[in-house]
Amino acid sequence: MHGSMRSFSMSAPRRHITADDAAEGPPLKRARKKPVACQRCHTHKVKCSGEQPCSRCRLAGHADTCEYVSRDRKLRVDESYIDRLLSENRHLKRELEHSREASPASRAGASRPAISSQDDVDPSIQNPLLSERAWFQQYDPSAPPIYIAEAACTAFATRLRQFLTKQPTTAHLARTQYVKESSMLNLQDTGVQWPSLTQARLLVKIAFNQSDELYHLMLRKSTLEKLEEIYQTGHFNDEALTCKYFALFAFGQVYSSRLEASADCRVPGTAYYARAMSLIPILPERPSITHLECLVLLSLFSYFLNRRHSGYILIGNAMRFALIIGLTHNIPERQCMGPVEREHRVRIWWVIYMYDRILGSKTGFPLQIQDADIHVDMPSDVAGGVESGQFSDIEDLTASIQLARVTGQIIEKVYTRKKHTETFLQREQRLLLSLKQWMQALPKHLRLRPDGVTPKHIISLHLQFNQCVMLATRPVLLHALIELQDIRDPAAGWKNHDNVPQAVVTLSEACIQAGRHSHSLIVKEWIDGSLPMFGYFHSQYLFSSALVLIISSLLPFGNLSDLGLFETAVEILRSMSAHGNLAAAEFYANLERIKQCLGEKCNRSTTSDVHNSTEQMIPRNTVSAVGTAPFGPDIPGGTAYSSTADYPFPSTAMATGFTTEMAFQKPTMQEFLALSDIDLGPLDPTGIAVGDADAINAYSLWTE
Repeated sequence: MHGSMRSFSMSAPRRHITADDAAEGPPLKRARKKPVACQRCHTHKVKCSGEQPCSRCRLAGHADTCEYVSRDRKLRVDESYIDRLLSENRHLKRELEHSREASPASRAGASRPAISSQDDVDPSIQNPLLSERAWFQQYDPSAPPIYIAEAACTAFATRLRQFLTKQPTTAHLARTQYVKESSMLNLQDTGVQWPSLTQARLLVKIAFNQSDELYHLMLRKSTLEKLEEIYQTGHFNDEALTCKYFALFAFGQVYSSRLEASADCRVPGTAYYARAMSLIPILPERPSITHLECLVLLSLFSYFLNRRHSGYILIGNAMRFALIIGLTHNIPERQCMGPVEREHRVRIWWVIYMYDRILGSKTGFPLQIQDADIHVDMPSDVAGGVESGQFSDIEDLTASIQLARVTGQIIEKVYTRKKHTETFLQREQRLLLSLKQWMQALPKHLRLRPDGVTPKHIISLHLQFNQCVMLATRPVLLHALIELQDIRDPAAGWKNHDNVPQAVVTLSEACIQAGRHSHSLIVKEWIDGSLPMFGYFHSQYLFSSALVLIISSLLPFGNLSDLGLFETAVEILRSMSAHGNLAAAEFYANLERIKQCLGEKCNRSTTSDVHNSTEQMIPRNTVSAVGTAPFGPDIPGGTAYSSTADYPFPSTAMATGFTTEMAFQKPTMQEFLALSDIDLGPLDPTGIAVGDADAINAYSLWTE
């Protein structure tokens, strides 16, 4: 009997632990495990109490040496149980990382890559530079961190530096070049006064000439007539009108300045701006059209001071007040004084709408109103409106509105983390089709004039168009650079270049051409002396194009000649910075840091490596490279060239003879735009690798 029982117990299968057992917890009654003897008791072959230290070791005075042999038993468990443990381990690691980032000591330290789960993010629909976590700028622990949006050009510059240094933790450069609140308060205390009537007329007309060609800021004729009335009657105490005209004076002064900025106030017109800011009501319960005009003017001038957050808030206030007074709806004719006033309401709304989109593209912040929530008519021709000098041309304004609408679509479809039903390349195709249609519908008088002088407001319109193309496609451009980082063989140059998807090459080439075209337009204005020295938008367009050009010089389907164009952009921004342009100072600092990173990257490569790679990148019929590294000693800002005729700037046809519009006519672009949704495959970001275990997330957003 005992033998049979023993046989049964030995033959019975051993029950293994399952995930359900682990979830239910230990049984209520479990046999007590036999204690293991410590090493001393085991040696003496005596019974051990199993404590730490055991009773015999304590009595013998060997409590410090009481040790047990570690036992590592093998247990049979389900694979699902192991998977659950690993999942919980990853979750705890993420929670630990969050807690570290929340502590002041961590915020003050170096930035860390985010460990974020990609389980619910489909890589085929996601911008390859985005992850599900936001990006914050390192900041003073006593103040809240600053959010960095991927659409901002400075964020793109940081992404490029991360690639060049192969360090995903490369910190974003903090923006310190802006007019501080203390300086604003000091200027308000100076008590700036109204200028003379002659000077006031000039300043207002300069402001209209520079800022009101494409955008309707106010009724021109009525504004000039009211200015005359104020000086004739001596009624200078109306705060609303003082705020409006001082904002106009600020624009006129900054555009007309021909001198170096003063030490106490770097940007001309800041004193007028500070005085206007002190007069603008913060929360009027009954906002007026004049109040909206002031908000738009002050928002735009904030960018001259590189106060981008202030500009964003001011235009946001204008948007909210416009909703309060119903500018998104058509007002009944019986409730409006006349057709001019009615059209003024319509145009003021669309100007606020445009700047919400355009300024949002500079910072990357989300749109404040959707197109579906707008029910007001488009601007129209009012009898006697244009002829009497009240309004600008209707076609100019309409083209700007349509381009602003596409700009908003780019922010929404490329730089947001919401779930999309379309793949990333499908959204890229839709956006480029919209840009192509906008260009094809552009009236003849708003096109560039290669054989004549193009008005400045038309050049600004095309610069904004080029910026839209770069904004939509530059994630693909940087993605291509990251993908190609490991396919260059030091002995044979670029290999497997043909394996890069044609859609990636096509979008990258369109981005590069837009950068070259913007560069050529701005450089021409610089040479002609018509570039606004303190302007924000031109310096931002030049900075954006410079980032694209430096990437082009590193790609096999780019051109090393773009290094010369990049260095020209650096020099112009340096000059504007020295003159007092605060935005240019910020952009120049970013480009200088990129040059340092590029120099370090080249120093880590051998001479033969760079020589082989440049031979593969440069068409032999355009440039003959004989130098060793970019930014070498032979010429400032580029690889040495065999002769001065080979130097790519400023007479190169590559930069000036091929417009962005022509890029849409290339066969590869036409083929891409004609592809069906099925043919547009995913843009897989898994090729991004920097030698880290978390390679997929290495270039994702992080909190620093």
